[in-house]
Order: sequence, then C-alpha cells, then structure tokens
Amino acid sequence: MIWNAFLLALRAIRRNVLRSFLTVLGIVIGVAAVIIMVSLGQGATEKVSQQIASLGSNLIMVRSGQRGGPGQTAEAPPLTLRDAAAISREIGSVLGVAPSASSATKAVFGNANWSTSATGVDNQYFAVRNWSLAQGRMFTENELRGGKAVCILGATVRDQLFGLQDPLGSQIRLTKLSCEVIGVLTTKGQSAFGSDQDDIVLVPLRTLQRRIAGNQDIGLIQVSVQDADATARVQEDIARLLRERRHIAANEEDNFRIMDMREIATTLTGTTKVLTSLLGAVAAVSLLVGGIGIMNIMLVSVTERTREIGIRLAIGALEHEVLLQFLVEAVVLSSLGGIVGIVIAVSASAALAGIMQVPFVFNPGIVALAFLFSAAVGVIFGYFPARKAARLDPIDALRHE
Repeated sequence: MIWNAFLLALRAIRRNVLRSFLTVLGIVIGVAAVIIMVSLGQGATEKVSQQIASLGSNLIMVRSGQRGGPGQTAEAPPLTLRDAAAISREIGSVLGVAPSASSATKAVFGNANWSTSATGVDNQYFAVRNWSLAQGRMFTENELRGGKAVCILGATVRDQLFGLQDPLGSQIRLTKLSCEVIGVLTTKGQSAFGSDQDDIVLVPLRTLQRRIAGNQDIGLIQVSVQDADATARVQEDIARLLRERRHIAANEEDNFRIMDMREIATTLTGTTKVLTSLLGAVAAVSLLVGGIGIMNIMLVSVTERTREIGIRLAIGALEHEVLLQFLVEAVVLSSLGGIVGIVIAVSASAALAGIMQVPFVFNPGIVALAFLFSAAVGVIFGYFPARKAARLDPIDALRHE
C-alpha cells in the first residue's frame, strides 16, 4: 500500500514539475542554510582551538599589574628573572618556565625595513611555546649568558626583509643593534586574539635587556604544566609564591595577573558554539517557511484533485488510504528537498571553509538531523491537507467541477 502511495506521489509530482520544484526549493534552502551555518560555525570553533593550542601546551601566563588592569602600574613592580627561577624551583608539575621581555623595534636589512617586536627569551621559550625552527639553530649557552648579538626571525619578518633569499648568517639591524641571523621559526599564523605570531624577532633575553630595552624587567613569564588537570593547582601555587615574594599583605589584592590559556580557550570556543547554535536556529526558520509552502501547495493540490479523490472514495478506497497518498506526496517533496539541500550544503561548506580559511568540519549528526527535520516538516505540514482530502464526501467530490 505504501509503495502504491509512493508511485502515485511521484506521478503527481511529475504532473506539475515546475510547481513541485518551487515547493522543494524552500526545503532545499532551509536544509542547506542549516548545514552550512553549523559547519562553518564548527570550523571557526576548531580554528580557535587550534590557535589557542599553538600558543603552547597547558600554558599559564604571568604578568605584572593589577588583575584586570591595562598592564603594569606604578604600584606593581615588574617581574624579575629571580621570580621565574623561583617558580621553576619551587612549583611542582611544571615542565618549563620561560621568562621573556619585548620591545617594539624596526628591523632593517639592506633597503628593506619592517616594524616588528623584539622579544628576549631563553631556550625554554621554544619548548614552552611548542615552537620549532624551520632553519638554523637555537641560542647557545654562551650567547644567552653573554648577551650576544644574534637573533631568530619569525616567518613574517623573514619574508619582509629577505623574500626568497636565505637569511642565515646575514646581519640585520634592530634599531641600533646589529645582530646575526642564526635561525628562522616555523610558521604559526594568526593567534586567536588576531595578532600575527610570526611577526617577531627573538634575541637572547640579556641582549634585549642590556642593548635594546635598557632595563632588567621581565614582561611575561610563561609556564608549561605537565598535566592539564593540574593547571588550577599550579595557578594557586604560583599566586601564593608571588604574593610571598612581592610582600603582599593578606588584605591586599594581587599586583600580578595569572591567565590559564585553557580557560581562555574554553571561553572563546564557548562563544563560537553559542553563535553557531544561534545561526543554526535562524537558518532553521527557513525550513519552517518551506514547510508552510508545502502545506499551501498540497491544499491547492487537494482542491484541484477533488473529483479524482471522489472517484477513489466512490469505488472503495478507504479514508486512511487517501490520507496516506497525500501524506506520502508531502513527505516525498520534503525529503527530495532535504537530499538536494544536503548535497548543495556539503559542497558549499567545503568551498566557503577554504575562502574563510577555517577547517572544513563534516558533521554526520547535523546532516542526519537536517534531513530528518525536513522529512518531519513534510509529515507535519502535509497532514492537514491529507486529512482534508481523506474526509471529503464522495458525492460532493464527484459533483465538483
């Protein structure tokens, strides 16, 4: 019986191809919009997660300054190398501690120049930040202790100063300091905060302090924790240690800030997930509009085929058979729209992900849900016209012109 109803539905659809196409179009747009919005939203979430992960493994950042303030203040003494050494020595579950300081500078090579940031680091920086070298080598102990004039370039600085030329062994000038290029960092791209991670020049920390910044301040201490579950405890231990070292009374607020990158990642990805859900919900409205279109067309179809329905009922067709016929026709229309919408959505999502430079995330669950929702739309909005057809009086239907 269902097979016969299916064949009758296909025959009715073929009889009015243009009208059926326009009816299906609403479902196609609705399904495609839902899948595209959710796929791109999940791709954006994945990209944010990757960008946060590129900053380092289980990373904790310590800065001087009042919590929530704009940075260092007169009341907040800067961090020191001794603070970093104390954290490394006294805090458990720590993989590495990387103190660093930065200063804006202009890198010059030949006729090329580029405004960038010079960051003083030691070799712990590479392990803590999960950052390897594409070319060259890291700093030697002699270079770190002596504050030698050597540097490692980020990919952006390398491209701006050297283009396709090999930079190793070349001398560049950082403001007034001439230093030898000994390495090039691998590319990391844009961070989750919108900055270019590759727009950087690394020099030994003592070199930056003595020959560029002119002070012994540490702007940032980055701490890599062994286990992600231990980050909260490590944060508390670092806060307790720094309060003791900076002689902060029990009734005083911290004059330093500790940020857990995992918490920041959770916040950012949570935001993108909420936006994805919102976009998916907005796109789902078009599915409801498509469902109303199906109901409208099915009501027109019932009116046009009143005499046909009367003949079927007069020769012995049961009400539920007529109901099933029109219900199947509505479901076939909506399901066909769902299938076409899925094909279009997957292709469009892959193309748009490439344009927007976010990962293409294929979610079978959302595809199945969109298809089932489109079929449900056919059932819900097709039931009333089908019920109307099934309840027609055969005599009145036969009289209909």
